[in-house]
Order: sequence, then structure tokens, then C-alpha cells
Amino acid sequence: MNSHHVLRSIFGAALLTIAAAPSVRAEGTFDIPPGAHFNQQKLERVGDYLREQVANGKIPGAIVLIQQHGKPVYHEFFGVRDVATKLPMTDDTIFRLFSMTKPITSVVAMQLIEEGKFRLDDPVAKYIPAFADVKVGVEKKAEDGTPTFELVPPIRPPTILDLMRQTSGITYGFYGSSLVRKAYAKADIYAADFDNAEFAERIAKLPLAEQPGTLWDYGHSTDILGRIMELVSGKSLLEIEREKLLGPLGMTATTFYVTDPEKKPLIAKPMPNDSDFRVGFIAYADVPMKWESGGGGMVSTMADLARFAQMILDGGKLDGKQYLKPETFKLMTTDQVGPGSGVGRDYFYFPGDGFGFGLGFGARTDPGNAKPPPAGSLGELKWDGASGCYFVIDRKQDMFFVLLEQTPSQRQIIQPAVKKLIYEAMEN
Repeated sequence: MNSHHVLRSIFGAALLTIAAAPSVRAEGTFDIPPGAHFNQQKLERVGDYLREQVANGKIPGAIVLIQQHGKPVYHEFFGVRDVATKLPMTDDTIFRLFSMTKPITSVVAMQLIEEGKFRLDDPVAKYIPAFADVKVGVEKKAEDGTPTFELVPPIRPPTILDLMRQTSGITYGFYGSSLVRKAYAKADIYAADFDNAEFAERIAKLPLAEQPGTLWDYGHSTDILGRIMELVSGKSLLEIEREKLLGPLGMTATTFYVTDPEKKPLIAKPMPNDSDFRVGFIAYADVPMKWESGGGGMVSTMADLARFAQMILDGGKLDGKQYLKPETFKLMTTDQVGPGSGVGRDYFYFPGDGFGFGLGFGARTDPGNAKPPPAGSLGELKWDGASGCYFVIDRKQDMFFVLLEQTPSQRQIIQPAVKKLIYEAMEN
């Protein structure tokens, strides 16, 4: 069976259509009709806002790139990459991406699926046998009333699809208070210098937080996907990502660790009092480890991420080269956890109100419940990471923007503020 038919057979019936929603215009920011352009004077408010954040000591600096119809319409640098060195922000400044790594890994995974290396409906245990014995931790009260959890078999095994849409039951141990999350935290899964193979074995020993396919639960799923990518390709995760995507796309600075001493001054640093990224381990871009985290370990630059974002904006192709087949691209960027999928949402549903989740990307399905609705367009794609790096890809307006910053504490304030200002600068 060729890869086209593999994709169709697995998902022909399951592909969910992005829901139609009424057009809403609130403060000129939501669901603007196609063909909008930017008012340069209004765009200056983006710079005013970020200069204020720098002046107030909230962030050392940031870079914003807005590109429409393949050309930059706004490309500005703010502050410094490191308050200690006072070196300026530049397009080759290196940023830790954290979870903005996930879309990159997911694209390469889908390229391997197109080649028939593995399938979305394959059980994880087909490639990592330790997952054959995985159990689900179901919370209950012991006889004395103390909370505990019972280990029960999964109703069905977690699959590659579950890894890609964050429904495997594999979680993170650095946020939330459930007993399974606490078990992750106690297991010391980041101890010593481990590789992807060892990390997968450590995760397989821990219980799943819920039955596979029942809840969107953000966790180490994409790290396990990265290990499977190594197994089916016979190469390290970085090697296969360079071969399939990073090299051909020209993302020459995107890697897992900065090993060249001459490039270390390029690394952007957060404010000294804002350096805890709260991801369970100390994350140094310039201290190489064996671990190549497909879920959160990459570093990159604006120059590289602009290439990636433009490729996604163009439907999986760039400069005449096709990186993803149209049906693969549609699968990745269509909500896979919406109505009819059986996937629940809880307080930790990070795509947020109005967004579904595809295979590595948040996808806007409706305005959401906020009044007025947050800025954006139906069908827009997005993701971000713990450091504050953030992209939005709006195919309706043939536009993307990338915000690069390093601030664990301010990112959830700055990201929506910048997005709102960008959309307010769009005119019909």
C-alpha cells in the first residue's frame, strides 16, 4: 500500500472538518475578510508595546517578524539578547524553543509516515516493547481516605496518533497535582545523561494519566514519537530531522545544543530574575546532553523559523520543493480532538478557547467564548513554548508572524498583547 493510501485508509473517515463559525468582528481583530493589508502606522504600536516591556525590565529583548504574501511587512528588534553582555538582538540570535519544537518534530514524523516507515494507527509498543505493559493510574481513595491510584490495563494501547495529538495518557510531571503527575515528578526521569532510548524506557515504567484517546493531556508524547522516529530511520533524531527537513529547508542553525564556542554568545537569555523555565529540569542550550528532546529540546533563530513558518503557510511547500503532500498537510492542520473524536478537555487544555489541535499545531475552529473574541482568523495555526517563543500562521490572510523572546513569567501576557496589536493593524 503506498503512502497516499496509507494516509487515506487510516484517516479517510476520521478526518474532522474545521468547523464553520459565524464571522465576528470585535475591535477589528477577529475573522477579517481575506485580502487585508497592514497599516504601517498602526504596526508601530507593536514596537511601542515591546519597547515598554524592555524599558520596564520585563524582558531583555525580543524580535518580531510579520510576513505577508511572502514578503516581510514588519521586522523589528527590541532590547538585547542578554542583559549581561548587552549584545543586540539579531536574526542569528539563538532562542530555546521548548515546546515550539513539537511542530518541527511532527512535520518530520509525517514525512516518515508518507514514506511508509510507520503508521498513525500503529501501537507505540510495536516499536518500544516496554509500552506493552503500560498501565493507567486511576485515582481512588484508600480505606483510610487517603488518595491513591489503582493501576488498570488500558482499554486500547496508545498509538502514534495519540502521541501526535497529545492523547496518549503520557503526561508531564512539572505542573498539576494529580497522583500520576506526582509519580512523574518523583521518578527523577531527568537524572544523569540519558539518550532518547533510555528516556522512553523511563516513561514506559510510569502509569498513563488516563485512558488513551480520552483526554488532551500535554506531556512527553512527542519525545516518545522522536524515539520511534530514530528506530524506524536508524538515525538519531537530529540526523533524520536534518536529512528530511532542516537541511533542505535551509534551517541551518536549528539543532538541540549549541556546541560551537563562537556561537554561544548568540544565545538569548531571560532576565536573571526570570530564568526558571519551570519544565522540571535545568535547560541550558549550551550544555550538550545525549537527550534530543523532540518535544522541547530545540534551539533556533528567526532566520530559520521564518523558513519553517512560510513552508507551513504555503501548505507544506517552499521554493518549489514539496515537504508534505496536500492530504498530509490537511491532516496535520485540521482539528483531531474536536466533537466526535471522543477526546475530552480539562483545565490544562493549552490550545485554549476557540482552538482545536491537529497533529502538532493548534488550529482555530471558532471565535471562542470570550467577549470580544481574541484576535485571529478561523483556521489559523499556532504554537508556542515555555520560553515565550510563539508563531501564528494565518493562511486566510496569507500571513504569519513569529515572536521570539525568553521569558517564562511574562509570555502569557506579551503573546496575546502582541497578537492583538498585529491584528488591529490589519485593514480590508
